[in-house]
Amino acid sequence: MTTVAVLGSTGSIGVQTLEVIAEQADRFEIVALGAGSSIKELAAQAHAVRPRVVGLADESQAGELAALLPPGVAIEVGPAALAALAVEAEIVVNGVVGFAGLPVTMATLSAGRRLALANKESLIAAGPVVQEVRNTPGAELIPVDSEHCALHMCLRAGEGTARLSRLVLTASGGPFRGMSSQALADVTVEQALKHPTWSMGPKITIDSSTLLNKGLEVIEAHELFHVGYDEIDVVVHPQSIVHSMAEFSDGATIAQLSMPDMRLPIGYALAYPDRIDTAFGAMDWSQGSSLTFEPPDRATFRCLDLAYAAGRSAKTAPAWLSAANEVAVEAFLSGRIGWAAIAQVIEAAMQVWPGHPADSLEAVLHADSEGRRAASEQLNSGRFDRATFSAGETT
Repeated sequence: MTTVAVLGSTGSIGVQTLEVIAEQADRFEIVALGAGSSIKELAAQAHAVRPRVVGLADESQAGELAALLPPGVAIEVGPAALAALAVEAEIVVNGVVGFAGLPVTMATLSAGRRLALANKESLIAAGPVVQEVRNTPGAELIPVDSEHCALHMCLRAGEGTARLSRLVLTASGGPFRGMSSQALADVTVEQALKHPTWSMGPKITIDSSTLLNKGLEVIEAHELFHVGYDEIDVVVHPQSIVHSMAEFSDGATIAQLSMPDMRLPIGYALAYPDRIDTAFGAMDWSQGSSLTFEPPDRATFRCLDLAYAAGRSAKTAPAWLSAANEVAVEAFLSGRIGWAAIAQVIEAAMQVWPGHPADSLEAVLHADSEGRRAASEQLNSGRFDRATFSAGETT
């Protein structure tokens, strides 16, 4: 029985991980669960799977959580609680949202465990630092993002990267595919949260609507597979059936196809190099269907090129970008700014990035803090408030 810690267990990835493991109960045992602040959901999960320990980042709710837990379940609380649980299991699923997932990533790899990584921000922001701990004996990183898991499968089926020409990441295009900048000026939060093919948490769904999520995935692919940015392309594929592709030197392309279902990459990351025997995302090839591809509209969805630029700048630029984006997305979700202002806030924040190297964890943490401050200063300037910001404005 392989032991598993599910951190970020009350979020979308965490809940689906529990579903996968429920189908594979003879192979995997959940020994640790962790969440930020959702104590009722966390307690309910603890009653269902009976882990040895649960972790809660929000220590102010520790007493209330303890009263809700079943007997015999230990509790870790505080900002370092989730990272502390990384040593509890052979496999750690990192489903923590945003930059907050970095400590879990670092602790898991440093402990020589397998990291099933759904938290792309930690790898993007701290790529050089994470690369060092990936060399820890026993450490293994298997991506859970559907696109990067697909690339992992494509490279596994092909020749690795030895004869690779390029990686192709597919994007659904999000809820606003085909819309003009003018049409996007007044879109609502509710509209942005209606993703056409995937069911995800609010932050990643908004990132998908701006294509910033795809830009972050470009940086993630660079870090995971050590492929240059000129060899990583993005195409819009509205059906979300082809999850990514690898093209080789002779022109052959290997693609991974399945229905959109995050339980497939979760199961792959848990069982690798084996596979689970529950067919999540299986295609019904007897039904007629078509697959279409088109280039992304980079002029309207400018976040994609902002991410490429940050990736090429390297150093702490990706950390600064990710931090500024989190601030901008939160401002949009709270109704403070319009959707079109997200890219403008990020661009303005990136213009004051000081160019510092990512040569330590402290440098990455500082870049994250300063990137948030830079974005907040842009928001506090009032330039991007709904009452004053025009979708056509440039910084």
